[in-house]
Amino acid sequence: MTAFPRRSHLQNQPAPRWVTLATRSLLLTLVALSLLAGITGGLLRAGVTSPVLADLAWPGHAALSHAALMICGFLGTVIGIERAVAVKLRTAFLAPLASGAGGALLLLGQVDLGAWLGVGAAAIFTAVNIVIVRRQSAAHTWLLLVAAGAWLAGNLLFATGQGSGATLPWWFAFLVMTIAAERLEMTRLMRRRPAAELSLLAVLATLLAGAAWSALAPVAGGLLYGAALVLLALWLAAYDIARHTVRAHGLSRYMAVCLLGGYAWLAVAGAAWAATSLGLPLRDAALHALGLDFIVSMMMGHAPVILPAIARVKLQFGSFFYLPLALLHVSLFLRLVGGISGGPLRSAGASLNAVAIALFAVTIAGAAIAWRINHGRPGALLNRKTDR
Repeated sequence: MTAFPRRSHLQNQPAPRWVTLATRSLLLTLVALSLLAGITGGLLRAGVTSPVLADLAWPGHAALSHAALMICGFLGTVIGIERAVAVKLRTAFLAPLASGAGGALLLLGQVDLGAWLGVGAAAIFTAVNIVIVRRQSAAHTWLLLVAAGAWLAGNLLFATGQGSGATLPWWFAFLVMTIAAERLEMTRLMRRRPAAELSLLAVLATLLAGAAWSALAPVAGGLLYGAALVLLALWLAAYDIARHTVRAHGLSRYMAVCLLGGYAWLAVAGAAWAATSLGLPLRDAALHALGLDFIVSMMMGHAPVILPAIARVKLQFGSFFYLPLALLHVSLFLRLVGGISGGPLRSAGASLNAVAIALFAVTIAGAAIAWRINHGRPGALLNRKTDR
């Protein structure tokens, strides 16, 4: 997570403790609500049903708003929190609060109100990124601003009922460009060719062109969008620091494995996206190779670093972190094979997708408990003082 210089001493005055705790609790609740509802809706769309949910209204709303819940209600809120913590402006938290509340309204069936609240969230988020660029004008901060604009464009299309064909390319561009900007910043730690940054900007410009063109000419726009995703995967594989840190040990290697595996699935998603625009039945592969194995792999890789920064939670890293990651890759492979063959593997793979995400949440909780046991007990503190 990038930290940006602070400018206004007025904005840095600490809020009352009860306000801070209430805001954190509300944001955590909204994030968890969108995630759980989004997963439930995705399972229903994949044909996984449960008698327990049969008489409830919200699962149907979750199925209809699955993409909005996952991308805007969950990931948009998480990214908004991260950016608000980095910029250190209390008003910046209005963006994740609005996107999280918008997700809750979608779950209640208030689609129009929830969608327009999402527009407000993206607009505030874009303003926050303008502040960031004014503080630190660099290639990666400008990309973060453009990514915020892509989210705003997608939310406007969603609120005005333009359909998934027009909306999803912009939503995914928001996530993909945010990740690309963060990785571009990391490449400053290693030598890179002068043309590397320009080539990345050209690829991302192609991605935006494909997103814009998708609403007007779906075939041409889809081909351009898919090609840009493949080219971005190749750029990341060639220039990202992960290709060096994968030979390290511990957390550094784990993060590199997450990233490199995600880049492979990004290439698969790009190829499937282009093939879908030509009429091949690979839409599920395109959306979930991108939304699950690329995006979630990035989330799994960055969580051990981001969570301590934004939630003040220390994590004890261990090899058990690889279990949900491996399950995620295997389950998506089963889902994609099932989607092509039309067999029950699609539902089984979708169920295992959900298990992988749940297992990762359990892993994070266990790592936090393990750190507290190993570092927080009085004996450990006494031993550290004695060592000094």
